Amino acid sequence: MANSSILETILSTGVIAVIRMKDPAKLLKVVEAISAGGVKCIEITMTVPGAVGLIRELSGKVSGDVVLGAGTVTDVKTANEVIDAGAKFVVGPILNTDIIALCKKRGVVVMPGCFTPTEILTAWTAGADIVKVFPATSLGPRYFKDIAGPLPDIRLMPTGGVTIDNVGEWIQAGAVAVGIGSDLLDKKAIEEGRFEVLTDRAQRMVRNFKEAKTRI
Repeated sequence: MANSSILETILSTGVIAVIRMKDPAKLLKVVEAISAGGVKCIEITMTVPGAVGLIRELSGKVSGDVVLGAGTVTDVKTANEVIDAGAKFVVGPILNTDIIALCKKRGVVVMPGCFTPTEILTAWTAGADIVKVFPATSLGPRYFKDIAGPLPDIRLMPTGGVTIDNVGEWIQAGAVAVGIGSDLLDKKAIEEGRFEVLTDRAQRMVRNFKEAKTRI
């Protein structure tokens, strides 16, 4: 898929699963389980051991409707490596305009991490497809409404503090998508191999996102 198709998938499904698992052996089963529940965008963070290799391996195994991306990307070298490995989108915890420029050059969706209005506008002006607001835990949905006043056209995505139950609050406050980790990826269920739990949680997450979109 081209950049525009990847971006459209992210915007239409609205949920990016942020995976920071320490046990990569179960990673494929986790991806399959949440994908079955409708969460198609998967972010493998660079904090996962051997993350670049995992992205390369998974890109050849996941179904065609799954979009793999890389998270916690903080430098151009790593951005190049994950794109070469098959990442279709690149997410950062910080703003690095050099990464934005690289991703635009290589036709990959880019979502830098920002906190302040100045960072958010700088990222958007530099060409970010979506601006990740991080850590959103510290800000809350009200912050998105406040930003939308002076900066109504910027696509914002919270990561941190997003749950299955509160996703609607973020969307109604102006977020175009959300990043979610622990509340979606039930740690105990993964340890016990009960992957159907993840499918169920993914279905609830997607349903709550879609319901919130209809109320905007």
